[in-house]
Amino acid sequence: MAVSSGMLAVMSKRAEGTFVVDAWDAEKPYDERDGVTFTRVHVDKTFGGGLTGTSTTELITVHTGAGPAAYVGIERFEGTLDGRAGGFVLQHNAGGENGTPWLTWKIVEASGTGALTGIRGEGRIIVDEDGGHSYSLDYEVD
Repeated sequence: MAVSSGMLAVMSKRAEGTFVVDAWDAEKPYDERDGVTFTRVHVDKTFGGGLTGTSTTELITVHTGAGPAAYVGIERFEGTLDGRAGGFVLQHNAGGENGTPWLTWKIVEASGTGALTGIRGEGRIIVDEDGGHSYSLDYEVD
């Protein structure tokens, strides 16, 4: 899809691949009331596919008696995106509806560095039945 930005046309692209959670360091829950628990978690990841590199993430998770219910987070990615070296920040939002989880992320405006300066976009994370993680990221770079 082409998006016109003044006289410059920018093509939207999609990066897809997988990532591995290298570290999941959860602190002791800081709020536990009425069966709902809030916990801070630090996560380190390694990406393959369209995104190749590493990231660090800070999450706030919500657990209920039924299990994990939601999280929000901020993630700093550094590496390459379809061969362009640099980095950017992702804002996470995740929850569920009728027992079906959804996990989305959006590139934080003006957070791109290196050859990824000016990047914008959004995507989603998919957790497979076996616990593996894959992603898709629709993006544009000036």
